[in-house]
Parts: sequence; C-alpha cells; structure tokens
Amino acid sequence: MSVRFEASGVSIAGVPLVCPIDKTPLARGGQQLACPEGHAYRMVGEVPILLAQDIPDSHPYFEESRLAATATSPSDAASAAGSLDDVDPFVQQEIVKTNGILYRASLGTLRRYPIPDIPLPTGQGARLLDIGCNWGRWCIAATRRGYQVVGVDPGLAAIQAAYRVSRVLGQSPEFVVGDGRRLPFPDRSFDVVFSYSVLQHFSKDDARSSIREAARVTRPGGTVLIQLANVFGVRQLYNQARDVLHDEKNPFRVRRWTPREMLSTFEQLVGPARLSADGFFSLNAQPTDIDLMRSFPRAVVRASEGLRRLSRHIQPLVMVADSVFIEASRAFN
Repeated sequence: MSVRFEASGVSIAGVPLVCPIDKTPLARGGQQLACPEGHAYRMVGEVPILLAQDIPDSHPYFEESRLAATATSPSDAASAAGSLDDVDPFVQQEIVKTNGILYRASLGTLRRYPIPDIPLPTGQGARLLDIGCNWGRWCIAATRRGYQVVGVDPGLAAIQAAYRVSRVLGQSPEFVVGDGRRLPFPDRSFDVVFSYSVLQHFSKDDARSSIREAARVTRPGGTVLIQLANVFGVRQLYNQARDVLHDEKNPFRVRRWTPREMLSTFEQLVGPARLSADGFFSLNAQPTDIDLMRSFPRAVVRASEGLRRLSRHIQPLVMVADSVFIEASRAFN
C-alpha cells in the first residue's frame, strides 16, 4: 500500500487522509493515526482503519475491521502472494454477494476474475473514488481506463483482497478502510465518485448521507455516478412483493427508489442529474461475465443487454429498468 507519511500529513494516491469525523489532517504515531481533536485510528500493516464511531454501523464488516485493528499482532494479508492461475479465495467466497445470484454457479469455482467495463470515458489521469469497492473489481476496471483510483470499503478483509487482486492483474489502485457516510478525504479531492451495488443496500437516510459525502469530495464540475435499484423494475416489483410477504428485516436488504426520487435527491445534493439503464431482470450481472454463467443466467443477461441498448433510443425503457445509473454533475457552489 502506498500510504505516504510526510510532515504535511498522511496521503494515499496523492489525496490527503483526514479524520472522518471532523475532517482535520491526520498524523501518524506508530501504528496509529490521530487528528488534532484527539480522534485516533489504528492501522493494520499499512492499511488505515478510518471508521468513525459517531454513527451506527451499517454492516458487520465495521466491527470485524475494528477487531482486526485491535488484535495483539494484527496480520497484514494485503501483500500475500497470488497468481493469475488461481482466483483469490476471498473472491471465490464473495462472488455471489458482490455480483449477484446469477453467479451462483461460480461460487468457489471461478476460472478468472470477473472485471466489468466501467461506463465512463477514458480517465487520462483523473482521480476516481469507488465507494464500497469490496474486492476491487470496479477499481481495477477504472484503473484500466486511465483513472487514478482510490477504493474505500468498511471491510478490512475485502480491502486486503482488493490489493492482492489488483496487483496480480497488473493494476495499482489504492485502498483504505472507511465508511461512505464519513469519507476520510478533504473537500473537492476527486474528479469522479463512483459506487455500484452498495447504496441500494443502505437505508435511504444513510444513502443520502453517502450521496452528500460523495458531492463534498467531488470537485465542482466533476461527476458522481451511482447505481441504485428502481422500484418499477420488473424483477424489483416481484422482489418487493416477496419482501412484504416474508416481512424482510435484513438491515442490508435492497431498498428501491423511484426515478423521481433518485433525480430529486441527486439534484438537491449534487447537481444536475440524469438517469440511464444499467440492467434489466437483475441488479448487477455484467455482460462481460457471460462465460462464467450457466445457460439461463446467460439468456437473462443477453436480454438485459439488448434492452439496455434499446433504452438509449427509447427513453421510457429506463423507467422500468431494474438497475439504474444516476449521473450528476457537481454544482459550482
């Protein structure tokens, strides 16, 4: 991990790290980072664990990362050896959680890393933040397109896997353990803030906090691009009925937004916004991964991709997509 420690403070990929609570600079003392207000954060190896405790955790990853940071002799698995011939064990076990139920046949049997095509123009060195990066698939995709990438996730094991996988694949994004609702970066640090299949699992209050933070760390005129679940998607209508029937209480369940709700939220918190279809009949399957799927999931993804392309010409189709991108331009204020 190329975390730099200088007289002026701590930085990662050229972006200063700040206290997630009060946004003041961090200084290092041993395996601890601290701000002038006395908030302190541990490190595991060279990975900062920048998780605030002023708001409730949104996932078990938070407590697991804190426990790892307070262990007597915390291990740093970020630099563990790997090869292209063997998919990282963390990715093998997390593939359905990160990529969706259409990847069930690949659980524990992945033959390659499923790296998607990120829907962004060539980066040309622009800085991109990926909120909720997990094992880093979108970070790797963005780095391949020429962005300087930082990934943030509350899970230490996921961040360590992201480091291992990206280096095996010859890419060099950087990573930090942190919370999308309390980003440990100064205002206007990034040209693009991206998030996929993450905020749809937050309560809407937490999602709005993350969107507000995304806007804060994006430079004026920069882009915030976030995927959410559409309440009017064909599959989502079925899933909503199922959740009501089963009285779903999972705190990390999918929360669905109406298109109007998405647009009004992003226009209020970020700036001018527009919607585009990401996918139909599922929330995160990628056409680049068809070779990893069985026949039925392949047919679903092909149909989804056909409808997504058609939606570029028939705008009302976006309103019934299951997975939607909201792209907002950071207002100049």
